[in-house]
Amino acid sequence: MTIADIEGIFRNEAGRALATLIRLVGSFDLAEDVLQEAFAAALERWAENGVPSNPRAWLISTGRNKAVDRIRRETAFRAKEGQIAREVELLGTNAADGDGSADAVDDDALRLIFTCCHPSFAIETQVALTLRTICGLTTGEVARAFLTGEDAMAQR
Repeated sequence: MTIADIEGIFRNEAGRALATLIRLVGSFDLAEDVLQEAFAAALERWAENGVPSNPRAWLISTGRNKAVDRIRRETAFRAKEGQIAREVELLGTNAADGDGSADAVDDDALRLIFTCCHPSFAIETQVALTLRTICGLTTGEVARAFLTGEDAMAQR
């Protein structure tokens, strides 16, 4: 398999695969993102196993699976978002009871790092949250670090 083969498949199949994914997932942005992820997976898998007999069906199936995974992660995050907000608020209340010393501030920063890296978050979300909240990077800077669009990163 060569780059020219992948380029040809992209030119011939991407439009129809995107249209199908938009219909399946109901979101233009999500469909574009998962199709890109499917092509990235294709580069790895097809180099090892060869191009499948129906590359468009493979791309659609892979894209749909990636969309389902992403929707599940976002749903789990939203379900735990309230709990995390309460924990952060509780941490803020406990810090307000302190004496305001430098140790209390360092402890708050450490608590925030642990909150950002909570194991219920996907690893990409943990890194993005840490870069955004602890390191002070903008959403655009975090998106460039992840090699993704700013809109896609903002959704995370």
